[in-house]
Amino acid sequence: MDFFLSKIRDLAIWLKIRNIFKSLRVRFFIVVSITGLLSCLVMHALILQSYEDRAVNVKSTEVQTQLRILANHLITYNYLQDTSSELINAELDMLANLYDGRVMVINDDLKVVKDTYNISQGKTIISEEVVNCLKTGSKGTLSKYDSANGYIEMITPIITTEVIEEGDISVGGNSNEVVRGVLLTSVSTETIDNTLDILSQRATTLETLIVLIILVFAALVSYALLKPFDRITSAINDVKEGFTDKPVVGPNYLETEQIINAFNALLRRMKVLDDSRQEFVSNVSHELKTPITSIKVLADSLLSQEDVPNEVYREFMSDIGEEIDREDKIINDLLALVKMDKKASGLTITSVDVVSLTEVVLKRMRPIARKHNIDLTLESNRAITAEIDEVKISLVIMNLVENAIKYNKENGTVKVELDADHQYFSIKVIDTGIGIPQDSLDHIYERFYRVDKSRSREIGGTGLGLSIARNAVLMHRGSIDVQSTLGEGTIFTVRIPLISVGTK
Repeated sequence: MDFFLSKIRDLAIWLKIRNIFKSLRVRFFIVVSITGLLSCLVMHALILQSYEDRAVNVKSTEVQTQLRILANHLITYNYLQDTSSELINAELDMLANLYDGRVMVINDDLKVVKDTYNISQGKTIISEEVVNCLKTGSKGTLSKYDSANGYIEMITPIITTEVIEEGDISVGGNSNEVVRGVLLTSVSTETIDNTLDILSQRATTLETLIVLIILVFAALVSYALLKPFDRITSAINDVKEGFTDKPVVGPNYLETEQIINAFNALLRRMKVLDDSRQEFVSNVSHELKTPITSIKVLADSLLSQEDVPNEVYREFMSDIGEEIDREDKIINDLLALVKMDKKASGLTITSVDVVSLTEVVLKRMRPIARKHNIDLTLESNRAITAEIDEVKISLVIMNLVENAIKYNKENGTVKVELDADHQYFSIKVIDTGIGIPQDSLDHIYERFYRVDKSRSREIGGTGLGLSIARNAVLMHRGSIDVQSTLGEGTIFTVRIPLISVGTK
């Protein structure tokens, strides 16, 4: 049991740490801190390396100057043949002591004629650099820095100038420089190393201070820069909890402004949907209650009378039946509307002959048209085949044509025109009816909206037909437009893609 409790505690700790590192503030702090730390380390390395290179070059140049002077003295005093010169020996020892190093004088036979350490004197030395200097006649000083062992090794040629002669007559002005030996010098870089250590310690102290300042700066900046997000989160939580429904306001940072604008747009949309839902519920309640109230009034009227004639019973029952039919139509239209509102319902796409589909729908609508003395015609400019949901497009045509018939004038006409281009097909429903006022055109697709409520109830309209038609069109990624002149007629134009977006 203790083992499982321990594992649970470890898991809880791990989840807490994980959540901490998911914080944008923590990530920002870490990024700034690491950037500052890496910058300090890079600067530390570059400064020390730059100093080391500079110090080695200066020391090498200084020693090389002394060695060239000493090489000239060796030739002047013929030291390579006679090493008894106290002056030259003193110069060699002084140079070795001055730079805490070692100087060896090597003749052209690779024999060490002088070693300030008195270790290799009289021995033959085999060194690639020395041999190359003697053989190639290099006139310049070569130096090599060994940072691991802490010394600079320099090879300085001992050069003599010889005059070229022809027979016994000297050719004036012609001379030749010959390498007679080599000065092999090792110079200690202990002073440079000591200085590097001191600089490194001071740089480390300074870097520690800088890193601490960067950490504090990163913490303050991360807190200051991300504080607006906390205020936005708090404001959004207030909206979520229902404490307020006012738009969120915050600092005018570009990023926070984009978030605030997006949320406020969503808030406005939610408010519109909420108002629309409340209005819809209110309208549904009213529309469903009206037929029920009528039925109850009719039934109560029958029950309150005695010895009611059969004709009155039939009249009342006929009215009750009409109210029931009206209630049934409202419920069916509501169910159709709800199904279209569900994203998951989708479309059943098939390849459909639009002209034939329209003819079938108009065939069903002609009895209604004849009842109202309306001339219903179809005009098609070409054969049209499209990838659509046959049932939903049938609803669109049926609702538009039914409205055109019901809200028409006596002996009026309804014409349906079909056409297509390379992308869309169009359905036009043109009537000679009563028309729609301009101030109502923006509301005709709203659920339960009626332009003429008294006439709509008289002819049995539910106020849902155009909402159903518009939803079906939008599901096909199409468009529906209306043009109307009061007292002259209305034209509805529907455009639907020939190829379904989901099948491309």
